Amino acid sequence: MESKLQLHGFNNLTKSLSFNIYDICYAQTEEQRKAYIDYIDEMYNAERLTQILSDVVKIIGANILNIARQDYEPHGASVTMLIAEHELSAGSPDNEESPGPLPETIVAHLDKSHVTVHTYPESHPYEGISTFRADIDVSTCGLISPLKVLNYLIHSFDSDVVTVDYRVRGFTRDVDGTKHYIDHDINSIQNYLTEDTQNAYQMIDVNVYQENMFHTKMMLKNFKLDNYVFGVNADELDPAEAQSIEERLKREMLEIFYSRNVE
Repeated sequence: MESKLQLHGFNNLTKSLSFNIYDICYAQTEEQRKAYIDYIDEMYNAERLTQILSDVVKIIGANILNIARQDYEPHGASVTMLIAEHELSAGSPDNEESPGPLPETIVAHLDKSHVTVHTYPESHPYEGISTFRADIDVSTCGLISPLKVLNYLIHSFDSDVVTVDYRVRGFTRDVDGTKHYIDHDINSIQNYLTEDTQNAYQMIDVNVYQENMFHTKMMLKNFKLDNYVFGVNADELDPAEAQSIEERLKREMLEIFYSRNVE
């Protein structure tokens, strides 16, 4: 729609993407749980997260104005970037409802925008379940949707469960004074994911089209226990114990996916 609109002044629409990923594992002993948290802190420290967000900014074609980052004690990290507009390249803005790069540069116009990430490692006090959550927000003003960074972000983390929220807020006017509350077509966040990602995850949508609000939940389909036990090999476990661990891990994933506890 944007390429057909003649706007009166600046595009005032704000497009916000909130992206939450969960990595889940089983760490049986206190020592293994601590080792898992230490591993996550090292794997996703502020320096690594800064590089991931820098790639995100590159994909959407913005300039970084300022970076604030912090590693926390005893664990966790945060990075916030203030980003500014980039010159618009020749041709129309890329607002097509299709997957973004992994990554390639897309040049677009952005103003007064930011990207942030916060991490939250934690563990169950009794059952050996440990989780790592990363919350990422990409907020843009202007012509491009931040959904173009979704593929890159999913592939940058070990994502067992993913929740994605996208909302377009505000309005912009055309030269006749008519207000427009969205400037691109969108039916589902799923259409911005590559085919291999769509095939890898069970997904459901909860969309409120009249409010320009879109929500997608994703849960990894393929479950291989060896990918979820930390500090041991799955084939070393007693079969009954392995089955019990698998049931607990799957229950954890389902509870996060459906946002409710399973009795």
